[in-house]
Amino acid sequence: MLSVLDNLQRAMEVSEKIDIEDKSIDSNTKNFIEGIQLTEKQLNSIFEKFKITKLESLNVKFDPNIHQAMFEIENDDVDEGTILQVVQEGFKIEDRLLRPALVGVSKKLSK
Repeated sequence: MLSVLDNLQRAMEVSEKIDIEDKSIDSNTKNFIEGIQLTEKQLNSIFEKFKITKLESLNVKFDPNIHQAMFEIENDDVDEGTILQVVQEGFKIEDRLLRPALVGVSKKLSK
């Protein structure tokens, strides 16, 4: 179900670029976008019911127990090991990890 949520969120990102109040948008497009929004909302409420929560990963210290580093980002403005980009959200059910977050982690600039 996590991959279903991932795909719904990708669809939401695209639909947020469309102004559904624009009169040139047809009713089918508006209904489709509203259906995506309602489906995502319903799935999130089911996750909440079963205590499935998203890991907060952005701008926190990398933890190999809950994160999977995909790449490094050179940056001297933050501490080394800070997560600067989340490629895929991680989830847990209560205190048990369901899926690690796939992240980009900071490292100091090479000299």
